[in-house]
Amino acid sequence: MLEGLRTAAAGMKAQQFKLDAVSNDLANANTTGYKRLRVGFSDLLYEQGGRPTISNEAQLGTGSRAVQGGRTFEQGNLTRTDKPTDVALQGPGFMKVKLADGRDALTRDGNFHIDSSRRLVTSFGGMLNPSITVPEGTTESDISIARDGTVAAKGQALGRIQLVNVRSPQNLESVGDNAFTTNARSGNAVAAPATTTLEQGTLEASNTDMAQAMTDMIEAQRTYQLTSKAIQTADQMMEIANGVKR
Repeated sequence: MLEGLRTAAAGMKAQQFKLDAVSNDLANANTTGYKRLRVGFSDLLYEQGGRPTISNEAQLGTGSRAVQGGRTFEQGNLTRTDKPTDVALQGPGFMKVKLADGRDALTRDGNFHIDSSRRLVTSFGGMLNPSITVPEGTTESDISIARDGTVAAKGQALGRIQLVNVRSPQNLESVGDNAFTTNARSGNAVAAPATTTLEQGTLEASNTDMAQAMTDMIEAQRTYQLTSKAIQTADQMMEIANGVKR
């Protein structure tokens, strides 16, 4: 009976993880360039049945656990903004930025603006890497961004937005603010494919599928409730057994 309680508790913990992931996806349904989380499940160790079963060859499972499979980097819908400093990535890849703490990072959030130092920065304050500075007297309407990332203003080239990609994007580490850092599992950043381009005056929407997210949430809630009911039933059976013993 105690084994059953531990199994059910493991299942509830796994479903809670799934609910947390779905909740995060729904909360970021309107976040520019957001990529939804991938969560799966795997079964835990099995044990020989022993005395409670008919045969010693019977195996009893010990529950399941949630396995986070990174993120789904499929293309989000493009939304026209007509703001010159907005860009959307089309195709696989990322833009190189430097976070406020100095770390190199990658992002697909192309919601740029000019900061107080006349530099192009992301919505969360991340600076393009290498940085691009807009001359005094230049307004956002003077800025043009080519499909290969070249930034110019009034016919003068200001720099280029670096487009890169990694071997395994789903293993990138999320550090918040729509940014990711590389690690040994994701691989280092290399030049993005030639097919990856930028679209000026456009932003990439979140790739969260609202209908699928709601379905996943309901499924996880129902499974959580059923597992909770199993624990309540087991507790009642133990109470009955204790009453008979007395």
